[in-house]
Amino acid sequence: MARTPRIILEDDYEAEQRKQAASDVLYQYSQFVMVCIGEGVRPTDLRLHLMKEISGMATSLKKEPLPSPSFPNFSGEPSSSRAGKDERCKST
Repeated sequence: MARTPRIILEDDYEAEQRKQAASDVLYQYSQFVMVCIGEGVRPTDLRLHLMKEISGMATSLKKEPLPSPSFPNFSGEPSSSRAGKDERCKST
């Protein structure tokens, strides 16, 4: 069963409309993401926002205060005891 040229043109037009709509949504979301990155929003918050947006849940991307820069050392020990370990390792 052959399709008439008019139906083919309508199908092509509808497909192009869907492609253009998807392209517009992707462009708008990429602009939104760039603004969020510029504002320092964490990627995990961005993904959560998108998932909530898609599911219709209420969402917001408020900045949370950053933790204070006084993090413990990687070993969890004071730097003076760590320095003693380094010296012992070098002497052996």
